[in-house]
Amino acid sequence: MKRFLLAAICVAGLGGLRAATPAATNARAKELIRTLKLSVLPKESGYLGIIGVSAQKVNAGGRVLAAQSQNYYMLTREKPINYLHWLEPDDTHILVEGGPVDYFIFHPDGHVEKVTLGFDYAAGQRPVIAVPGGCWKALRLHDGASYALMVNTLSPEFTLDRVKIGEGAAWVKRFAGAAPWATPERLREFIGPNWVK
Repeated sequence: MKRFLLAAICVAGLGGLRAATPAATNARAKELIRTLKLSVLPKESGYLGIIGVSAQKVNAGGRVLAAQSQNYYMLTREKPINYLHWLEPDDTHILVEGGPVDYFIFHPDGHVEKVTLGFDYAAGQRPVIAVPGGCWKALRLHDGASYALMVNTLSPEFTLDRVKIGEGAAWVKRFAGAAPWATPERLREFIGPNWVK
């Protein structure tokens, strides 16, 4: 009985915390950009704020890197797309507030996934999405959503020489038709201004 009461109190308390989450508005997005000192992320788009790197080190491909790096990342109505990019490290995204956001993941073996980061668990949304290293991905904020504030962790740490931004015709041809949403037009939209000839 005590366990049941404790669980009920915890759930009620979490419900209260959830209800206290600020309203998802453009004003709130601007407040977060200012408070967290986020800046526009070139090429990929959206807003980025560096949190830091872990003190623990790992050997990765003959290099010594921090075991993990952490960032704030945010999409807004004005910047609703995170354009196509490839990362060597594993990349885990956690939704802090706002959303939902669709993740379009392109795996090295040719299969694709569309996963929604959000708080509507009954609709199949998830609060955390883990993207394996070596995948391409693009993100799109849902229509009607004001913003999505996320934290992402990269393992091992992010370095500029282990990211690729943009793609071209061969990439579009490779993934076109891999899912109903993977039309050539949509794939080119994901690449956006980073088209590689």
